Amino acid sequence: MRLLTHLRHVDLAVPDYDKQLDFYAGVWGLTKVAEDSGISFLAAEGSPEQYVIRLRKAEEKRLDLVSYGAASAADVDTLAERLLAGGVQLITRPGTVATPGGGYGFRFFDVDGRTIEVSADVEVRRHRKIEEKEAIPVKLSHVVLNSPDLNRTREWYERHLGFALSDTLSSPHMGEVMHFMRISNQHHSMAIAQGPHTALHHVSFEMRGLDEYMRGSGRVMRAGVRKIWGPGRHMAGDNTFTYFLDPHGNTVEYTTELECLDEDTWHPHVYDFSQPEVTDQWGTANPMNELVAKESFNDPDRGVFVAPPV
Repeated sequence: MRLLTHLRHVDLAVPDYDKQLDFYAGVWGLTKVAEDSGISFLAAEGSPEQYVIRLRKAEEKRLDLVSYGAASAADVDTLAERLLAGGVQLITRPGTVATPGGGYGFRFFDVDGRTIEVSADVEVRRHRKIEEKEAIPVKLSHVVLNSPDLNRTREWYERHLGFALSDTLSSPHMGEVMHFMRISNQHHSMAIAQGPHTALHHVSFEMRGLDEYMRGSGRVMRAGVRKIWGPGRHMAGDNTFTYFLDPHGNTVEYTTELECLDEDTWHPHVYDFSQPEVTDQWGTANPMNELVAKESFNDPDRGVFVAPPV
C-alpha cells in the first residue's frame, strides 16, 4: 500500500548562503516566505506547499533532506511502524513538525544515508494561479538523486516507501543509468541516477506552460547563469528541460508538461539514452555527452549517514 502522496520540499545546506538566497529568490523566481539566522524558506507562487526549497548556512555543502507528503497522521504512523519493522533507522519518531506550516511527521535515513522526511496535516499556503507569460515556477516537480548502486536504491524505495518504476534509461556501453520512480500518476516525483557517489543530481521546477518555460529559461540564460543542457524535450516523461548550475554547483531544472500516466495499464520502458531522440525529442539541446553528464554528479555529499543496508 502506497502511503506517500507527493514531493514537498528539498533542503540544501550551503556555504555561501547570501549568494544562494539571491539566486533562488531572484532570477530563479521563488519567493522568500520566512527567514531566521542563516536559514530561509522559499515558496513557489503556484504551490500550496509552505516552501519548496530550504536554504541553511553551513560550512559544507550538502543535501539536508528530501520531504514527502502523506495523506493523514494515521498514514504517517503506519509508515513509521512499517519502516521500524523493516529495520530502517529512524532519526525522529512521529510528532509535531517545527517548520513553517507545522504538521505531523518524522525523519529517517534511506539506504544511501540521506535524510528523508514524511509529513501530513501541514497548513496549506495561500497560493495563486500563475498568469500567462509569468515565467516563474508553479511548483516543485521532482528530485533526482545520485546513487553509487542504482538498483539497490531503487529496490529500497520500492520496498519501504511504495515507489513504482515508470521507465529506465540505459545504454549499450554503460548499462542502466537512471530509474524514474513515481508515487502518483505523475511519471516521476523522484529519479535515481547512477553516479560515482551519493549526492543530489538535480531539483526540477514546473513552469506554467511551454511559453513560460522558454521565457524563464531565457531569463536565466541572459542573467549569465551557467546552462549545462537544454532547452529540449525528454522522451522518458515527455517533459521539457533546461538545466542550470546554481551558485554552488547544484543542478536545477525548469520543466513543463511532465507526463501523467495510467497506472493500471502502464508498463515501464527501457530507453537507450545513446539515441539522440531519447535524450531530446526536439533536437534543440546541446548533445548529451560525458562532460554534460558529469556536471550533475555533484560533489560527494558529506551529510550522508553510513550504516549497514536494510
